[in-house]
Amino acid sequence: MTTPITLAHGVSLRLVEPGDGEALATALALNAEHLAPWDPVREPDHTTPVRQEAFVAEMRAQWSTNSAAAFVLVAGAEIIGQATVSHIVRGPFLSANLGYWLDAGWTGHGLMSAAVGAIADFSRDALGLHRLQAATLVHNGASQRVLERAGFERIGLAPRYLQIAGRWQDHVLFQRLLED
Repeated sequence: MTTPITLAHGVSLRLVEPGDGEALATALALNAEHLAPWDPVREPDHTTPVRQEAFVAEMRAQWSTNSAAAFVLVAGAEIIGQATVSHIVRGPFLSANLGYWLDAGWTGHGLMSAAVGAIADFSRDALGLHRLQAATLVHNGASQRVLERAGFERIGLAPRYLQIAGRWQDHVLFQRLLED
């Protein structure tokens, strides 16, 4: 993705770039309460520019080896969301995991569904993947609707799948086969 993709409402999607750490830190700090029920317990420095710039550097390094791709949703100069294609497995599997978050003030506009759809296309066309998988907490209906609108299908339930908000929680698993 060499140029940003325009989604809607003046929001675009692009790969993370060096220098995004401060805007990511600001967005995460502003959304800490909104994201807390859906995230692992974070270290105190998680919302600092230094920590987020380190995340950007790590994602750019993984991008250079085709093992991950991190994206941001941008409105003007403000980062309002982030998505990551991670744990890319090559060989006969050609699969990866997808995670994402969106600023509380921007939910309900179809932006993340559009972003997830664009990321799936990118994962097929640029990364050569066959499949993306995503997991949502059982009670996260909004995230499940995002995935369904982006062409993902529910494939199962994973008991005590991830440690979220300080405890092991069940997740609904989704996949999108990228040739379809």
